[in-house]
Amino acid sequence: MKMKKFLALGLSVAMMAGCLTACGGSTTTTDNTTADTTESTDAAEGTADASDDAAPVVNEGETRTIRIGTWYDHYYDSTNTDIHDDPSVADEELAQQHFDIVKEVEDKYNVKIEFVNLTWTGIQESINTSILAGQPDCDIYEVDLSFGIPAALNGYATNLQEILPADQDLFNDQMVFSQVDIGKEDGVYLFQSNSAEMVLANTYMLAYNKQILDEAGLEDPNALYERGEWTWDKWREYMVALTRDSDGDGVIDMYGYDSRWDFLVYNLTMSNGTVIAGSDKENLSSPEVTECLDFIYNMYNVDHVAKPWNSDDFDSNQNAYLDGNIAFWIDAAWISSANNDAGLDFDVVWCPWPIGPSGNEATNKFKNVSSGNAWMIPAGVDNGQSVRIREKGEPGVNGGPRGDLLVEVVVSRHPIFQRQDMHIFSTVPITFAQAALDTDIRTKCCLCKCNRYR
Repeated sequence: MKMKKFLALGLSVAMMAGCLTACGGSTTTTDNTTADTTESTDAAEGTADASDDAAPVVNEGETRTIRIGTWYDHYYDSTNTDIHDDPSVADEELAQQHFDIVKEVEDKYNVKIEFVNLTWTGIQESINTSILAGQPDCDIYEVDLSFGIPAALNGYATNLQEILPADQDLFNDQMVFSQVDIGKEDGVYLFQSNSAEMVLANTYMLAYNKQILDEAGLEDPNALYERGEWTWDKWREYMVALTRDSDGDGVIDMYGYDSRWDFLVYNLTMSNGTVIAGSDKENLSSPEVTECLDFIYNMYNVDHVAKPWNSDDFDSNQNAYLDGNIAFWIDAAWISSANNDAGLDFDVVWCPWPIGPSGNEATNKFKNVSSGNAWMIPAGVDNGQSVRIREKGEPGVNGGPRGDLLVEVVVSRHPIFQRQDMHIFSTVPITFAQAALDTDIRTKCCLCKCNRYR
């Protein structure tokens, strides 16, 4: 029961964090978003109160610190004393609301919330090593789905259906949280906030420079989409027409496309009605994914409509559109927010992704469900579980990279405690008289070295 209450409390904290933060940690938002955030926080408190005995989920006794592992900076938590601890504060009133809500949640549930920026590489290492060791670095992980889904498929995440009551919102109406479909039908392992801010933050749309298209006499892609004519072939035609040498020096300086290549892969697979890793079965070699990879290859190596990738600067391609010489790019609310002081001299328009040869309007959901962030409760380990540790295996042939190390876990027996699924228990012999008289007896506690009466 204590485990259920703690996980319900953890879900409440995750919900609060999801409502108050978006990728990049920006606090720039609208009044409508502010209203949604407040409503979602109330829902989070309701979630925390829902347990198997309907008692309020409050941490009794010593204040507990809930560590939330992330891969970018989050604000605010128990370590912050002022809204200006967030250097990117733009709306002070909204930031103060966020700051106050965190403190209210901490006081109500007798916890301290601590966000830990493990970095992009560090959070993956933490998941791969600390969970394997049986001592996760964090109580909750915020994961990007690119590594969160593989982690869940490989047994690193707790199946919440085995822990939480069946009447949880997550398993029913999903008004507060929504389940992430990872291709497994035996449980729920990843979940996302349904706050308006997080839904918007995880949406990646195709954007274009209106002035560039107008000057070339090209029709609005939104109008083409309405007529069913906004396809990959049409987009390719546009990018070819818009890639040119504008000053006649023999060097291309206007490109049809530039942005993150990984975002491009995610969204092209979506618009073609497929995914690369949507389940535990390999789909990379499918005809639909092959069409996506061929299209990207042609963009960069045949048509040369995509600005070359700069592997030394993460932001270079993502923000190249700011110079006004990129026709199409991938945009999101957090990207626009981070560049809201750029002073653009052109109009930015969002449009649907063009439909691929194997896709259709039904499969083109405007939002790729395999990208974005989700929450994960780290799992324990059990006998026979195999864990993959990347690049720690045998050296490759002819100087190739090292392979992966597969570790099979064997859990040692404890002299007193036994484990059954996610439960730990012990057996204490009693006499018939003790059972009949309901006698208190002294038992060992698995949480500390003390003895307790039961």
